[in-house]
Amino acid sequence: MDEKERYDAGMTVRRAVLGDAHVDRSLTRRNDFNTEFQALITRYAWGEIWTRPGLERKTRSCMTLAMMIALNRADEFKLHVRAAFNIGLTRDDIKEVILQAAVYCGVPAGNSAMHWAEEVFAQMEQDKA
Repeated sequence: MDEKERYDAGMTVRRAVLGDAHVDRSLTRRNDFNTEFQALITRYAWGEIWTRPGLERKTRSCMTLAMMIALNRADEFKLHVRAAFNIGLTRDDIKEVILQAAVYCGVPAGNSAMHWAEEVFAQMEQDKA
């Protein structure tokens, strides 16, 4: 796969997981400083890793959520909580990831993640209304 094909495949997966609205917003924010970074994450995170056949998207999503908890990356965690629903995860699945992470990453990390997830759930409910 060449770089353009990897980018195109990555964009397809990125849209499927994160949703068109999020991706479109991120693309409108491109500028001279961040354009290359946006292309990089599209090619490699989405086009190289998320397109691999070795794991289902649900599994990749759970792993990503757990890693964002471990790394204390609230913004990315919240983004991936919302995205998890696009690929079929449920609130209960997300709760299980948080409980698992709380044991291995520490209760404070799990506690923060629980609050972050609740924020996302509340925002999603508000968006529906």
